[in-house]
Amino acid sequence: MGKFVCQECGYSSLKWLGRCPACGQWGALVEERGGGWLPHRQPVVGGNPPQPLAAVKAVPGTLSATGSGELDRVLGGGLVAGSLVLFGGEPGIGKSTLLLQTAGALARQGPVLYVSAEESLGQLSLRATRLGVTDPGLYVVAEANVEVIREQVLGLAPQTVIIDSIQTVYLPELASAPGSLGQVRECAAEFFRLAKDKQITFLLVGHVTKEGFLAGPKALEHLVDVVLYLEGERFSNLRVLRAVKNRFGSTSEIGVFQMAEAGLVEVANPSALFLAARRGACSGSVVLAGLEGTRPVLLEVQALVAPTAFGHPRRLSTGLDLQRVLLLLAVLEKRCGLALGNQDVYLNLAGGLRLEEPAVDLAVCLAVASSLLEQPLPEDLAVAGEVGLTGELRRIPQAERRIREAARLGFRKFLLPAANLGDLPAPLPEVVGAGDLRAAFRLAGLR
Repeated sequence: MGKFVCQECGYSSLKWLGRCPACGQWGALVEERGGGWLPHRQPVVGGNPPQPLAAVKAVPGTLSATGSGELDRVLGGGLVAGSLVLFGGEPGIGKSTLLLQTAGALARQGPVLYVSAEESLGQLSLRATRLGVTDPGLYVVAEANVEVIREQVLGLAPQTVIIDSIQTVYLPELASAPGSLGQVRECAAEFFRLAKDKQITFLLVGHVTKEGFLAGPKALEHLVDVVLYLEGERFSNLRVLRAVKNRFGSTSEIGVFQMAEAGLVEVANPSALFLAARRGACSGSVVLAGLEGTRPVLLEVQALVAPTAFGHPRRLSTGLDLQRVLLLLAVLEKRCGLALGNQDVYLNLAGGLRLEEPAVDLAVCLAVASSLLEQPLPEDLAVAGEVGLTGELRRIPQAERRIREAARLGFRKFLLPAANLGDLPAPLPEVVGAGDLRAAFRLAGLR
């Protein structure tokens, strides 16, 4: 007789329960295959004996370029043979479009199998024609049975397999419906074993639930080698690809795309795109020289400070960490004497990107002060700096890269922490350093 195990805490039961008694999660108990515990097990014969790590020869992974510079940047140079990559994102965000374009580029290097479990082959052909994907090395099949997919993969022996999507494929031996936690986990495990045994790269599409998880709380992230999320506002054509797990590279890089009629188009210069609609010298607007991985990105931080009509002032932020914003507002009141207790404060990182690095602190403080005092900052000023609880400005990484990116886009003045001035080589554009927020306000022209 089988048993049911909670995917959150590991609690096991001989019967199915809608809610786990241990952790309280609903729908977390999944039937385990292979029956119950056997009290008299036979000894296991064979297997590989342990060996010293120093005696193991490292096998360098071969990277396959995907045809997209932005995707290769996020992956760490390309796809590693035998890896399992999970593409996550909300339905309709562009995951299938990006992967179909990638499949066309990979098909020039070797056979690629695109398994469509959601669309018919006719629908897939219409989308491929619109995207201009007509490579002869790309094979497609409409199938949802994992056992059938496995036989097709073994027969074709492709270099890359794309499963669209992991929520719609199923194993017939499991009684649960496709998309359930047990089906998703077991299907992914089958593809994992196939990828490692045959050195075939698998790309899995996974839809994000309302809670922001992939078919359940972290059901697949521990199993796959790379987890990528495609983000973006539904009413915006900007898409950002971000890595949250990568066994072969960094997780701090991002790829920027723009949704067009011909599919997802790479954005080679995201800074110019983010600043395209900037009005210029306007109170509450500051240009931040941010950093995403190794890429400097210029963004506009906007603030709106207005008297509150209620007893408790409102604090809202888009693209910024609200808890960090609340901390900075407290520093502005305590260390700089700005009266914000009776003011509503709204903050926005223009362009739809979300940034969490500490260097955004100075831009937030300057934008709030500029809006409160109704004093615009210089149009050619870019800033970056971390703010401490005593109002001091702390050193930021990669200051020179930020400055050169700002100078390339026409900014003539740069404000950063004074601790960074000794690290900068000459010649650079006009760079001024401040030790604390009050000094930064004076250098920015706020009175």
